[in-house]
Amino acid sequence: MTSPVFPLVPARVFKRRSFIAGSASLALAALGCERAFGAVKSSPKFSSYPFTLGVASGDPAPDGMVLWTRLAPKPLEGGGMDPVPVEVSWQVAEDEGMTQVVRQGTAIATPEWGHSVHVEVAGLRPNRWYWYQFKAGGEVSPKARTRTFPSADTLPDRLRFAVASCQHYETGLFTAYDHMAREDLDLVIHLGDYIYEYAGIENRVRFHTGPEITTLDHYRNRHAQYKTDPALQAMHAIAPWLVTWDDHEFDNNCASDISEEPGVSKEDFLLRRAAAYQAYYEHMPLRRSAMPKGPDMLLYRKVGYGRLTDFHVLDTRQYRSDQPCGDRTQPPCAESLHPDRSLLGSLQRDWLFEGLAKSSSTWNVLAQQVMMARVDRKAGEEITHSMDQWPGCEMERRRVLKYLHDQRISNPVVLTGDIHSHWANDLIADFDDLESKVVATEFVGTSISSSGDGILKPKTLDATYAENPFVKFHGTERGYFSCEVTPQQWKTDYKGIEYVSRPGAPLHTRASFIVESGTPGLQQA
Repeated sequence: MTSPVFPLVPARVFKRRSFIAGSASLALAALGCERAFGAVKSSPKFSSYPFTLGVASGDPAPDGMVLWTRLAPKPLEGGGMDPVPVEVSWQVAEDEGMTQVVRQGTAIATPEWGHSVHVEVAGLRPNRWYWYQFKAGGEVSPKARTRTFPSADTLPDRLRFAVASCQHYETGLFTAYDHMAREDLDLVIHLGDYIYEYAGIENRVRFHTGPEITTLDHYRNRHAQYKTDPALQAMHAIAPWLVTWDDHEFDNNCASDISEEPGVSKEDFLLRRAAAYQAYYEHMPLRRSAMPKGPDMLLYRKVGYGRLTDFHVLDTRQYRSDQPCGDRTQPPCAESLHPDRSLLGSLQRDWLFEGLAKSSSTWNVLAQQVMMARVDRKAGEEITHSMDQWPGCEMERRRVLKYLHDQRISNPVVLTGDIHSHWANDLIADFDDLESKVVATEFVGTSISSSGDGILKPKTLDATYAENPFVKFHGTERGYFSCEVTPQQWKTDYKGIEYVSRPGAPLHTRASFIVESGTPGLQQA
């Protein structure tokens, strides 16, 4: 039986000073586990079907992965569960009919963690597909497919994955996932803005329930509303996911413990962050190493796909410096050029550099949130950059690119979300010298639905290309991009959706690029 896991500070008694004390005692957590075992319901009765949020898997390894679900018979009303622990059984099989079961067990869904379940399966064979399913009481979850990754010492022939971000529920349908589900993918990477925190606005495509979310119950209900989307559920059931957050899982343009809004105390902001982080963990297929402790959550990690690809999954929100120069798109200022400014924080940056130095993979991928290329957003002699992106921490941006170059990191590729538009960028050594050598490649993906219906060619497209010759493609439709990686080359296809305001939008491949192994620089496919 898998031991239940408790938040170190129970959600209903979380006080303002709790995170300072650290919610500190593992002994108390263990005691809570023992108490939960004494009250577990092994044959619960539900008011309605409890698996309304579907199932998901994530963080695959050569011998297993995380399996996730959450019991929520009333998903938009806090879940609708009695406040008691519930036994949930799970099975992993080699066939879709679930007749060749190779692993099975039970887990405890506790009210302290929203009756979510995170099962870390181990002991499976590498580099193959499996099916899984949950059961609670007399109810059975949908079946879903997942996979293990190749062994660390093997060089796979191919990896195919898609990259998604920014899925505002109100501003559009998740049609992109309908199309993504038809691709032959090994993995989905989500780079953040899985939910949006804003209050509902009338006369949009769909409507957020509740106010702007600030409490644990608010965040749980908002995650649940997104998870009820059938296209999103279906995509989770097809392949494992790697997830990281951006800002809207918590609060727009959040920067460490600093709100974008004046007058918000650090204490209140961290209380809200603790609620946001707990709800995020409760709804994502993440390992126990990512369990939040109050307002802190360790999300950055490395996931390897044999010797073909190392994914360095980053967090550019929790540890970052506040946005400089008024947090707008504007010319560089003294603050943006200060050497101590950071998006990663020193610990994460050191971890990244150490992981890159030790990597023996053909491709080294930074899966992160905000654009690294220093794009000039204004035509003419004046130069402007987004201060929420890497140019707002310009010296660290240069330091990362210098490290990739000087240490001869094998085939660095940066995957980016955040800005609701497609970009294909050569990352050059010196953006003050536009003829300088290419160090790495950046693929930026547009939004699934955020910003609503888009257009293929924005009005500023010609000026963008003229000011930024390292930008090889830019478009502002909704969609995603998919990648096929082999030992010899990387190929990315930019997918565009014509509209998200109504169902049935067709999918188009708007651009395709290749990067040859050992030769940085984008080539049109």
